[in-house]
Amino acid sequence: MNLITLENLVFGYSHVPVINGASFEVKSGEFIGITGQNGASKSTLLRLMLGLLKPWQGRVTINKRNDQGQRLKIAYVPQQIASFNVGFPSTVQELVKSGRYQKGKWFKRLDKKDGELVADALEMVGMSEYRHSKIGSLSGGQKQKICIARALASEPDVFVLDEPTTGMDAESRVNFYQFMHHQVKVHNRTVIMVTHDLDEVQSYLDKHISLEKEAHGEWKCLISDSCKEHSGSVDSSAL
Repeated sequence: MNLITLENLVFGYSHVPVINGASFEVKSGEFIGITGQNGASKSTLLRLMLGLLKPWQGRVTINKRNDQGQRLKIAYVPQQIASFNVGFPSTVQELVKSGRYQKGKWFKRLDKKDGELVADALEMVGMSEYRHSKIGSLSGGQKQKICIARALASEPDVFVLDEPTTGMDAESRVNFYQFMHHQVKVHNRTVIMVTHDLDEVQSYLDKHISLEKEAHGEWKCLISDSCKEHSGSVDSSAL
């Protein structure tokens, strides 16, 4: 089942296209890796996919329902979270718990299952011992980890993660990839992840989108592995 479809997208900054004609589909139960050099518009591609940026041309279609007919839930963790200043009042555990509140149900009482999911999410990213710490006191890498934990606790149908393993050591990265692979294969969730660690994660991927620079200076969106979709080109001046 197609969850997200990108068709011939064109987008740019300051009247200069940075993405030109990119098309692919995101299917239910896929683990998708997006790689490319710095400046290869990987983050821009994610924002277009989520509807956070409006393409100049082309279309992005996001299915309103998952393959069980329920409302599609998407969790997005952007790169390098830095929005929590030293005065932010919430604790780590409180922030991760907020991932358990569904849209329109902010005042529901959390139960034992909710608590277990929050605890498991914190354990997965190695932040259990910081659960009572104030978010503003954490390092940038630790803030990134608790935002990942919040996404995990929300049990989304689609995880969209922009370089989520930044700041993790090799063992933690492998554990994270194995966990996400488990989410895909056992729980039929979909993972879309920007990463620089292709060698470590490639064996878990169902689809690999590589933004590679061509001789004339543009970036080519190459889609491999299980993917048979059309590819587009991306300009080298992208963010």
